[in-house]
Amino acid sequence: MGDTIADDDLLLKNFFAEVSEVERDNEVARILSCFKLNPFEYLNLPFDASLDDVKKQYRKLSLMVHPDKCKNPLAKEAFGALAKAQQLLSDEQERDYVLTQVNAAKEELRAKRKKQLRKDAASKIKSLVDEGKYEQQYERIRGVSTGTEIEGSRNINRTRMAKEKNADEDIRRGR
Repeated sequence: MGDTIADDDLLLKNFFAEVSEVERDNEVARILSCFKLNPFEYLNLPFDASLDDVKKQYRKLSLMVHPDKCKNPLAKEAFGALAKAQQLLSDEQERDYVLTQVNAAKEELRAKRKKQLRKDAASKIKSLVDEGKYEQQYERIRGVSTGTEIEGSRNINRTRMAKEKNADEDIRRGR
């Protein structure tokens, strides 16, 4: 009984070690796939993160991807990228420069989106106008066809009434 518990504990320990290694590998892959000019992305932080947040997150991530603890061959590169990101965000001038660049990129993106929305709005209005033209033509055709149908039914009624009148006259003559 004692052997099975020890075996189970060993199995569980090995399982958690493998899970930890997979998490480390995933973190290395995430760090190396980050946009090179955005140190906030390396540390997985929002743009308004404080210096304390930077230090805490750097410590957490650097322990996870440290080359001595992580067996991934790219761990050293990921560790260096984290160190550089932390260094950039800890220096006030560098941090201000990065935030200026981020804000400029945000503004450029907003301007492009606004331009695209205007373009989309203009094309939507044009399609609505075109749709309105088609609707007007449809209404006109519908009115013409409705008028034709009404005229046709009047003609049918006149013809039927004329036939009935002729039939009535024939009946009177025949009496």
